[in-house]
Amino acid sequence: MTAKRIDIDLSEQKLRLFEGSRLLREFAVSTAEKGAGEQQGSFCTPRGRHRIRAMIGRGAAPGTVFVARRPTGEVWSAELGAQYPTRDWILTRILWLSGLEPGRNRMGAVDTMRRYIYLHGTPDTTRLGVKGSHGCVRMGNRDIIELFELVQPGTIVDIHE
Repeated sequence: MTAKRIDIDLSEQKLRLFEGSRLLREFAVSTAEKGAGEQQGSFCTPRGRHRIRAMIGRGAAPGTVFVARRPTGEVWSAELGAQYPTRDWILTRILWLSGLEPGRNRMGAVDTMRRYIYLHGTPDTTRLGVKGSHGCVRMGNRDIIELFELVQPGTIVDIHE
């Protein structure tokens, strides 16, 4: 069986899941409003080769709110969104990335995992296909659930412009 891999194109705001050279799925995403970059505190989406280090939220209801990778007991709603308008919502599932390129996205001030860079669900009101996150890769809740079921820890994730 050929390994699956994820390709994220920042210029197109698309995530593609491949098995070998065969395209399995394509999803619109929203990456960093500030663009590409690896530095801690930059609020940019890191480029390069990564892998899924951890998968969090299996079985959680769509819209489950996570803070520090833990469910809060809340489920996102328009009312909750209005109550906390500046909150960066992490919903439904989390695929936590770890960089594989020392000096580029691994170790020191460029470490993707220490920067808490995830693929995660976002409110249904979030516009996908355009930049807007604080560094993570936002996906629709149904899309992140589907992707979560098709990958596993160790799946390669390439992020490029």
